[in-house]
Amino acid sequence: MSLDRASLRLLVAVCAVTLLCTIGMAMPYPILAPIFVEGPADDFTHFAGMAPEWLLGVALAANPAGILLGSLVLGPLSDRLGRRRVLVVSLLACAVFNLLTAGALEGRWYLLFVLARFASGLTEGNIAVARALLADHHGEKTRVQAFAWLNAFQYGGWLVGPLFGGFLLRWGDAAPFTIAAVALLGCIGLVMVGVPGGRAPGSATPATPPASANSAMAGSTLGPLIHDRDLRRLFLLQMAYMCGVTSLYDYAPLWCVTEAGFTSTGIAWITAAQSTSMMVGTWLAGRLPAVDHPLRITALAALCGAAGLGLLVLLPDTPGIITIGLLGMPLAVYNAFMPAWVSSRFAQHGQGRMMGLLTTIFCFANVAVALAGGALSLWNVRAVMAMGTLCAGSAAWALWQWARSEAARQSPAAASATA
Repeated sequence: MSLDRASLRLLVAVCAVTLLCTIGMAMPYPILAPIFVEGPADDFTHFAGMAPEWLLGVALAANPAGILLGSLVLGPLSDRLGRRRVLVVSLLACAVFNLLTAGALEGRWYLLFVLARFASGLTEGNIAVARALLADHHGEKTRVQAFAWLNAFQYGGWLVGPLFGGFLLRWGDAAPFTIAAVALLGCIGLVMVGVPGGRAPGSATPATPPASANSAMAGSTLGPLIHDRDLRRLFLLQMAYMCGVTSLYDYAPLWCVTEAGFTSTGIAWITAAQSTSMMVGTWLAGRLPAVDHPLRITALAALCGAAGLGLLVLLPDTPGIITIGLLGMPLAVYNAFMPAWVSSRFAQHGQGRMMGLLTTIFCFANVAVALAGGALSLWNVRAVMAMGTLCAGSAAWALWQWARSEAARQSPAAASATA
């Protein structure tokens, strides 16, 4: 990928911010399941007399619920106010809320912990802004490679962060969240140096303030769904597949605890292994030759991911742990090609809005799976994986059919242009 100096400087800044932000978010990942399932029986792990598995599900849902609401506006807001301004404010607020989360854990206040996780999530939809920055400054030929680089640094954060989280737990449950706040403050300096100010390229001057609920809806990431039938189709299929993916993300740690007897340190290592396989998958995605129909690769990666989830319903402890680690590869390929295809196919709606929509869909799925999984895990965590397999498998098959119809539609157009 050949870049001029300005584009390279922007790519380095965005990837560095993504790495540091992800380290901050990923450090708590291996500790929540042990805190609730194996922690002391107090007012935190048995709040209001509820089962720890259900309280874990609510805690898992709180952060993506906040990201869901934040992503509805952060992407479009960055189209209007500028990427750098939105990133700086959201990073500062996120650092404050992570400190509040640490205080809630230290005082064993469950309600404050959930509210703080929700509030920090409100600011963490800014990953859509980072993606939009790359979509702004890269054409179709380099966009997949740019997203692959971004994903590689994001997966690098998931590689390093869980290891830190698992080992920092010896200094107390609050330590990972305190370190996360420090990392987020460092991100602000990187944004100020590497990200240009002003509005996004090609963005229009904002219109007069909306006077109705419909006009407010049109200004959010969900607004284009009103008039674009294909975008509604994308929403439903991406939602279904993300339900499968978040079944893995949210409940693989619980699978490791209940099926393999892992502690927080063991969960950190398997998360690091999965992140390593994601980095390998990202490297493969960046080296794949240019294709006429990238949705085909997206659909194939989705089918592989669904098959891996299905194995977690059946496999015993050791083969299942290996499967969790290897599943990172198809997920990484999917995450490189899907946003690149969306940014090209639906560019008319604005890059910030489209990247925000993908984040919104992920959060919708995360909240739904966290709550449904909390109920299913009272029976067996493998039931959560079965639910994820059904969702991901049906979505992957529908994406494959869509890829075939897109290819058939484009072929006559290409033939006419050649003639």
